[in-house]
Amino acid sequence: MIEVRAPRPEELAEVGAITVAAYTADGHLHGEEDYANQLRDAHRRAELAELLVGVLDGVVVGTVTVGAAGTPYAEVAGPGELEFRMLAVSTSGRGHGVGERLVRAVLARAADAGCTAVVISTMDTMAAAHRLYARLGFTPVPERDWEPVPGTPLRVLRRPVG
Repeated sequence: MIEVRAPRPEELAEVGAITVAAYTADGHLHGEEDYANQLRDAHRRAELAELLVGVLDGVVVGTVTVGAAGTPYAEVAGPGELEFRMLAVSTSGRGHGVGERLVRAVLARAADAGCTAVVISTMDTMAAAHRLYARLGFTPVPERDWEPVPGTPLRVLRRPVG
């Protein structure tokens, strides 16, 4: 059974470590220390966005950051959209549906908030995440693709809510 909930204050350092470890293990951090520091800073994400964790057998093994349009952790969300970022699952938590459960929790929050859609920015190299997003009904929105820094293209995916 996977539980999705807000992290406890004493879990925030571990949440940051899980996020950095997952991005590193998957080859998504290439000397980008500034971004690694953002991933590690779960305290800040918990203050400025909604931070969720996936708990498997009593152990935090996954996390996602959720931001409403116009808030610090929403980079591409427009009016009526909810955005999620920094989805990460530890290597020990993979294969149990933790990532899917976290994304479904985001979709449920969007529906509860009356949002029309959920958006995510993703890198081309995130193949496993792309399979999950496609299975859950996310589709590309190429006109919204962007580069946070030169040479780091991000693809925007969107899923209507409802």
